[in-house]
Amino acid sequence: MRRRESTTQRAYDIVLFGATGFAGGLTAAYLAEHAPAGVRWALAGRDREKLERLRDRLAADAPELAGLALLRADSTDPASLRAIAADTHVVATTVGPYLTYGEPLVAACAEAGTDYVDLTGEPEFVDLMYLRHHALARSTGARIVHSCGFDSIPQDLGVHYTVTRLPEGVPLRIEGFVRGSGTVSGGTLASAMTALSRPVGMVRAAAARRRAEPRPADRTISAGPGTLHRRRDLGAWAVPMPTIDPQIVGRSAAALSRYGPDFRYRAHVVADRLPVLVGGAAGFAALLAAAQLPPARRWLSGRLSPGEGPDAERRARSWFAVRFAGEGGGRRVVTEVSGGDPGYGETAKMLAESALCLALDDLPETAGQVTTATAMGEALTERLVRAGLVFRTVSPPRPSP
Repeated sequence: MRRRESTTQRAYDIVLFGATGFAGGLTAAYLAEHAPAGVRWALAGRDREKLERLRDRLAADAPELAGLALLRADSTDPASLRAIAADTHVVATTVGPYLTYGEPLVAACAEAGTDYVDLTGEPEFVDLMYLRHHALARSTGARIVHSCGFDSIPQDLGVHYTVTRLPEGVPLRIEGFVRGSGTVSGGTLASAMTALSRPVGMVRAAAARRRAEPRPADRTISAGPGTLHRRRDLGAWAVPMPTIDPQIVGRSAAALSRYGPDFRYRAHVVADRLPVLVGGAAGFAALLAAAQLPPARRWLSGRLSPGEGPDAERRARSWFAVRFAGEGGGRRVVTEVSGGDPGYGETAKMLAESALCLALDDLPETAGQVTTATAMGEALTERLVRAGLVFRTVSPPRPSP
């Protein structure tokens, strides 16, 4: 087991912040079952009694966790966040909406040189954290890694996996197609409503980041939603996917020369029938409109309280698969990343394995705001495969038609 070098001894390898929430509880359960012996980890949150009840549940199956450390920390108390950041190598946080609650912890980790992972799918938050804390994190050695759940590991590491199966030094074109089923928790709904309610803020933050962020001078990178079209190979409609995932992929491509001199990625969600497509688009439009009205936003957010989410039976029925079609250098390859419940079971696994990877594995030297592919790449892919996710080549490299 390798721990990251540090000039000071820290008490913990990993601290899980927000452990008593729905996603946090699943992540804690995963760490309780899968963290290697000798890993020093702790639960953090603002309510000591809830933390104790969670620890008791974990210890019922793993008695050695009866003494698991519990740390008080609150998003509204920056001093408490600085204390946990200074005493651990990695902080994993599930406390959202991140636009509302996330920045003080990012700031604390950047200052302390502490690695940070979260589950955000909020583009404005990610861009603002780059603008405000990337430079400090680079100087202290902190790795700030956002979107370490279903947003955006399957697409980020799936594209990375696909790229490594295509020729080097040539223009690459990759398209992603997401299928799946699942439901949302109260925390996820709150995060989505917060992000959708701020379209102007999101556009402004993205523009400010484009002005501030260096881009490769000798390479071209393009990543975004695809176009609506019928895919005969999938027997379904491909619909533009306006999520944070292609932005994360684009940043990985900008950082890694293996993505070639001219890289393009387009992201889609798959709809089997046109009526499903029309209904989904109408539903999203209604949600976007409701998010602009505070009373409607509060009503929708109140349908699920933070800490609530789908039960184990529903999670067991949920699944996802992301298919990638890649071309470059006269070759074509089709790959796929797949797993179980995307929103919670697999997301908790991805977050926990990301934290373990940063804490324990021999990784490339990176710092500042970085992506999962840039910071962890194949090491995290291998961890996730051992944990049950599937990365596979559906159709091996062959000449393009």
